[in-house]
Amino acid sequence: MFDPKTYIHRRNQLRNKFHNGLILIMGNSEVPMNYSANTYHFRQDSTFLYFFGLDMPGLAGILDVDESRDYIFGNDTDIDDIIWMGPQPGIKDIAANAGVKYTGPFGQLHEAIGKAIRDKRKIYFLPPYRAENKILLEELLGFYQMKLKNYASEELIKAVVELRSIKEPQEVREIEACIDVAHEMFETAMKMAKDGVVESRIAGVMEGIALKYNGYISFPVILSIHGETLHNHYHGNTMKNGDLLLIDAGAESPGHYATDHTRTIPVGGKFLTKQREIYQIVLDAQEEAIKAIRPGVTYQSIHMLACKAIVNGLKGIGLMKGDTEEAVIQGAHTLFFPHGLGHMMGLDVHDMEDLGEDYVGYDEETKRVNQFGTGYLRLGRRLKEGFVVTAEPGIYFIPALIDLWKKDKKFAQFINYEKLKEYKTFGGIRIEDDILVTKDGHRVLGKPILKAIDDIESLMVFER
Repeated sequence: MFDPKTYIHRRNQLRNKFHNGLILIMGNSEVPMNYSANTYHFRQDSTFLYFFGLDMPGLAGILDVDESRDYIFGNDTDIDDIIWMGPQPGIKDIAANAGVKYTGPFGQLHEAIGKAIRDKRKIYFLPPYRAENKILLEELLGFYQMKLKNYASEELIKAVVELRSIKEPQEVREIEACIDVAHEMFETAMKMAKDGVVESRIAGVMEGIALKYNGYISFPVILSIHGETLHNHYHGNTMKNGDLLLIDAGAESPGHYATDHTRTIPVGGKFLTKQREIYQIVLDAQEEAIKAIRPGVTYQSIHMLACKAIVNGLKGIGLMKGDTEEAVIQGAHTLFFPHGLGHMMGLDVHDMEDLGEDYVGYDEETKRVNQFGTGYLRLGRRLKEGFVVTAEPGIYFIPALIDLWKKDKKFAQFINYEKLKEYKTFGGIRIEDDILVTKDGHRVLGKPILKAIDDIESLMVFER
């Protein structure tokens, strides 16, 4: 946790955006894996963490706008809890860590909300994503759980997004600290990527490194020699020399700030000729995109810059042709790059995605493009100082998509389908880093994870 003053300040900032009513912020509860006493790894709700910092199940918070008071509701431990878990601090002590004076057992939450409803006070709440909180909110508010999103407060969503989007210096420091962990995860993986090794061995070691530093992985590790599948969580393949291994992973700090990196490496330590060519195109596109990051520029325009760099690179090796601008406008590049350049980062690896991607990544000025591939761009709006974003271009050769487009002769004026035959079993390459938007430009966060071809090969060949 940060200092209690941090959470008091954040709550006051939020409260000052409203004129009256109650702001209800739900924490998360334990979730059973297969029976009630065997639970998944607990993960607190990120908005609750942002405003209260309390990382334990069974809590809810209220910001009373009219009375300028904050409340925490949760139950003190009983003797059964102490037997299994040891002595635990009481709710008053827990709440004091967040600068909250007013507390009560969880049952009083029902009373507080019930009274507010009887008094016809406005109750603001965020759209729930956990089944347990959907059921609880249905009980508290009387709205059928399947329609809760319709009643969630757009005003509160926008206020939370505005505050959480700008990262405080202490938040940036926490992200950078776990990038150091990610650095160890990735360099260890590079040294392990050898002929005959099963993917799961590397994925397990990477997760173990995150645990070693009292953190966790920020999302399930994506690690596969079939990088053409964008989010490939299968780890059962045995690697062989000449394969490309795509690794998309991140570390989560003890305070739950996330990192997100992707590297694509050659099994055995040496890129083949075609692999070097495609890899360099992706790296050039990423570096061009990163150079353009600064306040006031839309991320949608930077995404398009990366798309043009990819088209120009693919034209250089004969896979694309024609006018670059027109190819990108029509979406011909999305055969190879069918996703967005990046997203916001913070307490979530896709920051605040539970609140609605369009609220986080778009606004009244910048709208999502309705186009295959480009429509998956999670962040399009103008960048501001304090944003932390990812830059992650890629090139993929997806056999089913190639066959579909070739059959329809789609964008044949831009795509060399005859040359493309040579690449159908290629796989995929993408490269990703985390970037802070600064006052005058940007800063790539953390200890650099190797990404230049010669640097990767030097490390991997040295380890052979």
